[in-house]
Amino acid sequence: MADSAASRPTVLVTGAGGRTGQIVYNKLKERSEQFVARGLVRTEESKQKIGGAGDVYIADIRDGDRLTPAVQGVDALIILTSAVPKMKPGFDPSKGGRPEFYYEDGMYPEQVDWVGQKNQIDAAKAAGVKHIVLVGSMGGTNPNHPLNSLGNGNILVWKRKAEQYLADSGVPYTIIRPGGLQDKDGGVRELIVGKDDELLQTDTKSIPRADVAEVCVQALQYEETKLKAFDLASKPEGVGTPTKDFRALFSQITARF
Repeated sequence: MADSAASRPTVLVTGAGGRTGQIVYNKLKERSEQFVARGLVRTEESKQKIGGAGDVYIADIRDGDRLTPAVQGVDALIILTSAVPKMKPGFDPSKGGRPEFYYEDGMYPEQVDWVGQKNQIDAAKAAGVKHIVLVGSMGGTNPNHPLNSLGNGNILVWKRKAEQYLADSGVPYTIIRPGGLQDKDGGVRELIVGKDDELLQTDTKSIPRADVAEVCVQALQYEETKLKAFDLASKPEGVGTPTKDFRALFSQITARF
């Protein structure tokens, strides 16, 4: 390869130990002729889970100063960190009702999805990062969305606040808001973009994590995605044509937020 590392963008994936972040990190590693991959995780355990390579940094995103080493020399940042509600023990599905959820102390959406993402955006901006891809969630236009009541975390409210902060940051951004995430194969469905949660009123409001991960990586490669925000879902497998032309997909996006 005559291509030197200098011409390959260095891409940092945060939340690289998470279910979607891990897929993005692996995709970047597989495309080493195109990208120099870095990961950021919160614990040594997560680092080992994704291979323990030297390009994986450990830092708590709630502490902005700790992020500086990971973002030095980075061209693009993909933010995949998220608070994760846990189910309270003792739920018995046979008795009906719904499980209750909680967030661990200090790991509420306000701390992770707002403060933690704001810290990442600030650190990236200070380091001269040229493109930030933020994965949020559909449902943010509705303050009464059921996800907000989980553990009283208001998770979509805080995610939306971080999205707005990014849009106002002055750094070229792409905001991806996927529907319900599925652990299914990627690359076999037709992907759909939308805006303002309109897809939530349709039958196509979920998407495999692997397809979200692919869109994150593809978004780095097209100018059409910069200063844009979009909802993302997929048609069921076998319906429509699996998406291969990402420029055509991205060219349908008009919304800046």
